[in-house]
Amino acid sequence: MGLGGCILLIGGGAILAFATDWKAEGINLDLVGWIMMLVGLIGVFVYMSIARRRRMVVPPTTTVVQDDDHRYH
Repeated sequence: MGLGGCILLIGGGAILAFATDWKAEGINLDLVGWIMMLVGLIGVFVYMSIARRRRMVVPPTTTVVQDDDHRYH
């Protein structure tokens, strides 16, 4: 899931938890909203940790040897 999906989960969960007063039999929509927000936050943290690992720059491991004896004249 990308960052956009995580933000969508957080927003949809917040709407269910705080902005609705619907009553569904057998389903607690407030709890569903809180679970969606929690899953969205976990997704953001996982996405950020993966993105941070991708941005790390690894120095090249190739050794460059310069030979001064064979210069072009």
